Amino acid sequence: MARLVGKSTELVKAGVKFSIDNIIPVLKVWQQYAMVELTPPSPRDFSAIRSGFAKLIEGAKTRRYRDVTVREGVINTLVAAEIYCWFFVGECIGKRYLLGYKA
Repeated sequence: MARLVGKSTELVKAGVKFSIDNIIPVLKVWQQYAMVELTPPSPRDFSAIRSGFAKLIEGAKTRRYRDVTVREGVINTLVAAEIYCWFFVGECIGKRYLLGYKA
């Protein structure tokens, strides 16, 4: 029994060392990115958002979307699919059911 306790203690120490050496640095990098990417837009960002929408509307008026390369088209399609999927996931979370609403 003493050997089992000794081995389990060594295993726990190895797990803690592994997490400190490998997992903690990854979480710190993730935290740095999360603090930048997950913040809501500030008032100074509104001008860039407004100009982005203006470029989008101007591109639609001048039919600039015809000049998109295949690579850009695939990337835009994947981004649109991701947005749609996250909308669907949010709907499922909001209604708390995968199919339909609970009556």
